[in-house]
Amino acid sequence: MANRLDIRAILAQQHEIPLIDVRSEGEFAQGHIPGAISLPLFNNAERAEIGTLYKQQGQQPAILRGLGIVGPKMQQLAEAGLAHARDGRIAVHCWRGGMRSAGVAWLLDLYGFKVYTLAGGYKKFRNKVLETFTLPYQFNILGGYTGSGKTELLKLMKQKGEQVVDLEGIAVHKGSAFGAIGLPPQPGQEMFENLLALDLMRNDADKPVWLEDESQRIGLVNIPNALWANMRRSPVYFADIPFEERLNHITQEYGVLEQQKLIDATARIREKLGGMNAKTVTMYLLMGNIKDAFRILLEYYDRFYTKALHNREALHTLLYTVTCKSITAENADEIIRVAQNRSEKV
Repeated sequence: MANRLDIRAILAQQHEIPLIDVRSEGEFAQGHIPGAISLPLFNNAERAEIGTLYKQQGQQPAILRGLGIVGPKMQQLAEAGLAHARDGRIAVHCWRGGMRSAGVAWLLDLYGFKVYTLAGGYKKFRNKVLETFTLPYQFNILGGYTGSGKTELLKLMKQKGEQVVDLEGIAVHKGSAFGAIGLPPQPGQEMFENLLALDLMRNDADKPVWLEDESQRIGLVNIPNALWANMRRSPVYFADIPFEERLNHITQEYGVLEQQKLIDATARIREKLGGMNAKTVTMYLLMGNIKDAFRILLEYYDRFYTKALHNREALHTLLYTVTCKSITAENADEIIRVAQNRSEKV
């Protein structure tokens, strides 16, 4: 007989008990519990057929058709369970913890596995995700103009024991018109939220969590409204690094990327950048003069970020400028020190 576990228990034991998602491949692709394994009881077409039958003829005909579909798959499902189980244990879930997960759990239990099911299914997990964004996390926001090495700083801060959530890493995007170049496809909005919430859950809510200062939209995904509102109320530690230092850094970072993709990204911001500037940047890129191209782009993004930085309430009480001569590892220590001093005074 399957044992029902709540979402906290499932997440806490996921490294020990593999989690099987028996929803259709389409449901899984839209969003799933990170780390879950897709093993559809019904594929997209079969699920649609059963759903239509349920609406038109009722529950019993739909169940009979479902049994007809599942019958030939029973051996395959048991073999898949055998491949994924760990020490004879396995967990199963569907959308609401209903018939799909109950059916697969029964089969695997019959085969001899120690089976667990997720109470409330994926829907319960999604409720937990959305609830997480409303919690009163203490955020420290790492600010700085483009090219300040903020992503590298966050990694160093994490190595030094600070709690860090890498928004750009989760979004698979660096946050500008050029931010997707050279990276894998972004997750969808629902999956981004799942990954972000799970990362937040891993942190101690009673201690500060560092996030990079971002626009609410990162490429194709959006930071959830409640979380975004919390970020906008949080202290900003602005790494103030000289323009030329940042220009050298971003030239090295983006100079290795495909020329045509840089040109295409420039075209996407042509209106905001200005026609003449866009034309000049494109000319420099075609010449291989990356530094002068990014000099124009960096000036544009500096203006854009300055406007966004100051477009928040009570900035004078939230902004802490940390002067840095160059992009070095020592910047992480100084920013942490300033944040700790502020915390002690509050």
